[in-house]
Amino acid sequence: MPVRVDLNISLDGRMTTTGQTAEEPMGQDWSRLVGAYTATRTFRARVLGDTSGEGTTGVDDDHARAYFENIGAEIMGAGMFGLHHFPDDPRWSGWWGEEPPFHTPVFVLTHTPRPSLEMAGGTTFHFLAASPRDALARATAAADGKDVRIGGGATVVRDFLRADLVDRLHVAVAPIVLDRGTSLWTGLRDLDTRYPTTTAETAPSGTTHIVFQR
Repeated sequence: MPVRVDLNISLDGRMTTTGQTAEEPMGQDWSRLVGAYTATRTFRARVLGDTSGEGTTGVDDDHARAYFENIGAEIMGAGMFGLHHFPDDPRWSGWWGEEPPFHTPVFVLTHTPRPSLEMAGGTTFHFLAASPRDALARATAAADGKDVRIGGGATVVRDFLRADLVDRLHVAVAPIVLDRGTSLWTGLRDLDTRYPTTTAETAPSGTTHIVFQR
């Protein structure tokens, strides 16, 4: 089963924004970075529960649909779950709502493990103090033959890429420059020699989708 990464980044390679707060956990520029993705019919249906059929179709929606296909488990960092804002609150259940959009086991990498957290819709968060390789072994077992997605954040994705644990990397490059935030490409100078480009296409939104796959 492949280990996958699907990310939205800016023209200057930023995959995170700045100015995150508990009220605005993704930062002020997040909507600009992921706007093409959140406008798709697939996102509206799968994440927002919108059954109206509204939303964009075409290239952006094709990749959005592929994002959800055949995922059996997810790995994310503590920041993506939301632990950085409430590290000592045992009641904090993340900022993904009562029914997170994952619907699979999710393994959260943290220096402070806590009991597993079962949510509505089939998502269970497991908190691990583990290396990328050990976390991947846990996630692979839980995925039951399906794919494992490395969800983020930037440092977690880079750690898995550096360890050569990723099979497929899809980046959706938004036509914006952020000039701040964390860059995906730091320390990955030779990435293209290990992961040849297999797909490069631009959607009407201006977002360019690039797939690297070994």
